Amino acid sequence: MTEVSPPDADILAATRHWLTRAVIGLNLCPFAKGVHVKRQIRYAISRARSLEAALTDLENELRHLDAADPDEVDTTLVIFPNAFGNFLDYNDALWFADRLLRQLRLDGTLQIASFHPRYQFDGTEPDDIENYTNRAPYPILHLLRETSIERAVDAFPDAADIYERNQATMRRLGHAGWRDWMAQRGDEEDSRENGNAGKPEGSSAAN
Repeated sequence: MTEVSPPDADILAATRHWLTRAVIGLNLCPFAKGVHVKRQIRYAISRARSLEAALTDLENELRHLDAADPDEVDTTLVIFPNAFGNFLDYNDALWFADRLLRQLRLDGTLQIASFHPRYQFDGTEPDDIENYTNRAPYPILHLLRETSIERAVDAFPDAADIYERNQATMRRLGHAGWRDWMAQRGDEEDSRENGNAGKPEGSSAAN
């Protein structure tokens, strides 16, 4: 029996909540706030259930980002609500994603970062709080422009320390603190509910 996945609106809401509360709210990525505020993030929901279908959607999104005006779309979150629920399967898929990037000759132009509900760094236990820096509500492939990364790194002299700082942030929070933090609604979510969200960020279903 095919598992029924949430509607697009719920998937986008959960992803935006994670982005605003965790990534931006905890300053896990100091580069994220700028593109979020400028509405330059594209949210692409892939309904793929197989690796082959997922790679087709990923190829479409890589080509789209490469061709897009950076002032309109600077980065893309490709969300997979129906695939890669197992982290080991997702980790294997990353190898194919990087190979696809090279096959399209976009390595050096774009990068792929990874987030997953059960993300686990090498050398950690599944429940270690440090893993939560890369835990998202759904499996996500984050497509970034190399030029944007270079500008961001130049603007943040301590960029090399981000990983260690994030790990320290998670250790201070602990599991209970993380749950409490993520359970809270952000100001932007209240604004959306009250009809004052402003210009919507780009979102689409990958085909």
